[in-house]
Amino acid sequence: MIIYVKNMVCTRCKMVLESELAKLGLHPLRIELGEAVIQEEEITTEYLSMLNESLKRSGLEILKDNKNILAEKVKTVIVELVRDGDAKLKMNLSDYLSRKLNYSYTYLYNVFYQTQGLSIEKYLISYKIERVKELLSYNELNLTEIAYMLNYSSVAHLSNQFKKITGINASEYRLISMANRRSAGQVM
Repeated sequence: MIIYVKNMVCTRCKMVLESELAKLGLHPLRIELGEAVIQEEEITTEYLSMLNESLKRSGLEILKDNKNILAEKVKTVIVELVRDGDAKLKMNLSDYLSRKLNYSYTYLYNVFYQTQGLSIEKYLISYKIERVKELLSYNELNLTEIAYMLNYSSVAHLSNQFKKITGINASEYRLISMANRRSAGQVM
């Protein structure tokens, strides 16, 4: 049986899902971003409700509607694409999504917009900016390296997009995030 999960975007999310499945005595065969394949062919509505309630405490949610599942698959493809910084997209995003998910881009766009309330492109930009913020807070890469890693055409393009979305420039964001970080010795 396949269980589709909303907001599953990282390794921690996978671990949460695996833990919650184990608590219910369910046996995952494979857990990926957005879905889990479990050994059990069927599970009761009660188990699904219990699983959903426990996942909600971690910001996750079981999806049942096919359009929401498809929109979540679009998100998963985008997350994987952005997270895999070494993979350079050799075609435009619309063709990539169409090939990866086996639907026309027009259909994917319409379903995504209906269920998420924003375009695929706006989601991609928002997710990329969140990734930039994450990378800036690590203070390991400079903006040029981040722009290259996330396939921006230039540092200027990344900087403009960052300021438009966040209201501050990337350098200011890095300073703020550094000021808010504490060393391990400061944690009580």
